[in-house]
Amino acid sequence: MKRTNPEIRETRPVRPKRAAAIRYDAAKDDAPRITAKGSGHVARRIIELARRHDVPIREDRALVEILSQFDIDRQIPPELYRAVAEILAFVYSANGQYREQQGPGQGGPADPVAASRSSAIPSS
Repeated sequence: MKRTNPEIRETRPVRPKRAAAIRYDAAKDDAPRITAKGSGHVARRIIELARRHDVPIREDRALVEILSQFDIDRQIPPELYRAVAEILAFVYSANGQYREQQGPGQGGPADPVAASRSSAIPSS
């Protein structure tokens, strides 16, 4: 009789995907606001909508964890300004690249102001 050794596997609990979205309107806000947050299905929907509307997405697990602690429509606290400034720089760069790919006269995102100042941030 042939004996087989069962495999022993260590498994880690799977954490649901999380996402948060921010928006900055310099005309009416002193700081960016959290516009959406969620995990699992809600996170996937945030990311899907961002892609559909050409909103740049940047993955940053640590920032999503922090942003998820705050209420929706709340301005981000001053201690997060540096992290969010990096995201806004990423968004401005992504929008510039998008416009270059579209070529002259081809336009850009449907709402370039909203897209240039909005971002979805998923965790991995």
